[in-house]
Amino acid sequence: MNKALQAVGLAMRAGALALGEEGVMKAVRSGKAKLVLLASDASANTAKKAEDKCRYYEVPIVRSFSREQLGAGTGKGERVLLAVTDDGLAGLIRRHLENSAEVTGIEQTRKQR
Repeated sequence: MNKALQAVGLAMRAGALALGEEGVMKAVRSGKAKLVLLASDASANTAKKAEDKCRYYEVPIVRSFSREQLGAGTGKGERVLLAVTDDGLAGLIRRHLENSAEVTGIEQTRKQR
């Protein structure tokens, strides 16, 4: 299993994930979301909503894993949308993704501070 997905599992066990469209959008709007993971096979409608919302609220969004992979990472069934709500865990996942050859790209929307 990819180290980034292992870190997603750690975030799940730590209670630092928002799941599903409603939970993720609430976390993004409230400023709690530090990183959003969107399944590469998400519907066009879901992808547009998530990407637009993340762009507006300046939350980084990653579209690198399938819904099956995200589900396996959380230990649940298929997942299309996740938000990491802990800075440290979000950073850990991003570092693993940046070091991984599997990643097609991380859209940087958050301003560097």
